[in-house]
Amino acid sequence: MIFEDLKISTEEIAQFNTILEEWIPNDASIAIAFEDMFVYFRSGHQKISLALGSKVPTNSIAYKVLKTRKKTEAIMENLMFETPYYAIGYPIIINEKFGALVVVLPPLFNIKNAETYRFITGKQAEDWSPIPIDQISHFESLQKRTWFYKNGEQYKTTVTLKELQIRLPDTFIRIHRSYIVNVYSINKISRDLTSNFIVFLKDGTELPISQSYINNLRAQLEF
Repeated sequence: MIFEDLKISTEEIAQFNTILEEWIPNDASIAIAFEDMFVYFRSGHQKISLALGSKVPTNSIAYKVLKTRKKTEAIMENLMFETPYYAIGYPIIINEKFGALVVVLPPLFNIKNAETYRFITGKQAEDWSPIPIDQISHFESLQKRTWFYKNGEQYKTTVTLKELQIRLPDTFIRIHRSYIVNVYSINKISRDLTSNFIVFLKDGTELPISQSYINNLRAQLEF
């Protein structure tokens, strides 16, 4: 097998899946990595394709667990899904070899316990202002920073779009990797000359709708 050099049997690895089945959702995904490669994978709702023996990406939770040897958790994002999902990585040891076990929970799993934002504090120059959520027209990710807009004015916030998507009220919809819009700020949705969808806000702002989010937008707005 591809991990014979690690002297770890499939039975030893599979025991973790047996234990986890008792407390994690059936549609969760499980991955186990040792050294710099994945040696076990069970796909859940996400239908993530992960080949055994593939290298652990440096931006993954498994990589962070292998490097820090500590439990790691984060909100993950993938363009295949309209909603961010939650992943937890645990340090494990088999036959004195250190590894990482990662559980990827299904989208929306942890949203029930997330408190909805009622306001966002934004920064302009050296001033900070708490802005009620219903007064914000849209959020934007630009140059690795998050911005939001009220009456055409731009504010900076430390909250990421991934966090916002989970904690904003359902009147906000993700339309693009870089944009979340307030439904009440939408004037109309149209196609451009290349048949791509565009959102026109009431303040005149035009925002693109990416193919990854159009189906979710159609379902929520019923058009």
